[in-house]
Amino acid sequence: MSEGYYEHSNGNGTTNGTYGEGRSNAASPNGDSLHNSRAISPSGYPVKTEPGLNGNANAGSVQAQQPARKKLASWVGFSNLPNQVHRRSVRRGFQFVAMVVGESGLGKSTLINTLFETKLYQPKNVPAPGEDRGQTVQIESISAEIEENGVRLKLTVVDTPGFGDFVNNDESWKPIVDNIEARFDAYLEQENRVNRLKLVDNRVHACIYFIQPTGHSLKPIDIEFMRRLHTKVNLIPVIAKADTMTDDEIVLFKQRILSDIAHHGIRIFQPPQYENEDEETIQENEEIISKVPFAVVGSDTLVNSPDGRQVRGRAYPWGVIEVDNEDHCDFVKLRQMLVRTHMEELREHTNDVLYENYRTDKLKAMGVSQDETVFKETNPAAKQAEERALHEAKLAKMEAEMKMVFQQKVQEKEAKLKQSEEELYLRHREMKDALEKQRQELEDKKRRIESGRPLTPEKGSQKKRFGLGK
Repeated sequence: MSEGYYEHSNGNGTTNGTYGEGRSNAASPNGDSLHNSRAISPSGYPVKTEPGLNGNANAGSVQAQQPARKKLASWVGFSNLPNQVHRRSVRRGFQFVAMVVGESGLGKSTLINTLFETKLYQPKNVPAPGEDRGQTVQIESISAEIEENGVRLKLTVVDTPGFGDFVNNDESWKPIVDNIEARFDAYLEQENRVNRLKLVDNRVHACIYFIQPTGHSLKPIDIEFMRRLHTKVNLIPVIAKADTMTDDEIVLFKQRILSDIAHHGIRIFQPPQYENEDEETIQENEEIISKVPFAVVGSDTLVNSPDGRQVRGRAYPWGVIEVDNEDHCDFVKLRQMLVRTHMEELREHTNDVLYENYRTDKLKAMGVSQDETVFKETNPAAKQAEERALHEAKLAKMEAEMKMVFQQKVQEKEAKLKQSEEELYLRHREMKDALEKQRQELEDKKRRIESGRPLTPEKGSQKKRFGLGK
């Protein structure tokens, strides 16, 4: 079991620290249980805890109740989890893909060699002025596995020779965007496989964009490139060859660059801040943020300083520029953010934000949809109230439908009764007319009888009467 350093806060406010193989001997004098233990990884960096994924994003939703802090009766051992993660990570190794973009001659290869202190890039053959340099931006990848203190890192550097080197640079960013999206598509295809045990992460985790030290402002090609890529990759702008400018010029140039970036709504990578950070870490992050964009000088050769030291830098007639001297350039802060303190955050932001956004848009374009409420965290009381509201709405709808059907039935019955009433009235009228006719006939017969006249003349007598003259 790997060793680690642990801090424990006792009930009396004091802290005890100990080294051990997953064990802690810290205890309060009165035998009270320990709580609020914090593990520090063997690399010397305290393990950071970040807030929940939802945070305060859903302001209208009912947030989950915070778990209560419980005191432990004795040492359990889960504070050793960071050491377990450390052992597993060291065993598996790490992968990191960095892309360098900028015009030729800005020192991209030299800066990469300086960052990782290895001859990753070999000296390039610069074409003569009359030779053909090609007409398109090329994409080249160089991979190397480097090791430091037992930690293996597979480093892949994606270079883009030809960017910004042509007279017509329209859509010079398109091959770079296509390459980044192709890497996203390759990772998405791996996720959709039946066997996903070996996922190769070739996604670009950081893009170091080299800005020419003009001292004025960003060029149109710089703005267009960052506008096209800031939603697909972590952008880290750097001012190349900062030794060609004075300190005042660098400060003014940085202000103009940040003003252009803010004006065009370009998002560049910012070191994240977590809760419960110590003051030293917060100060480091603030110093890193204050140096963006980084004014760097790259050099992988050793020169003699005026005080006799051998340092990495560049020697000029007026003095020596030291690469690792923070008073001379921002190379140390760039390396600190890119490698020493925020490499994992760059990988995490690429996976959790940039890739997820691309994956969501890709699947939606393919017609794949998902119910957003499937993985939504809900409060039981809120869910019950929502179900009650839905049930009441359903009952109200059923009641309205029943009223409508009842009214329709009543209207039909009224129409039928009205029709029957009209038929009865018509029959009554006919019967009344028939009775009136019979009454008149009876009265006529009565008058005839009273007057002595026969009701109806006899047929024989009438014939005889007409036959007397014969």
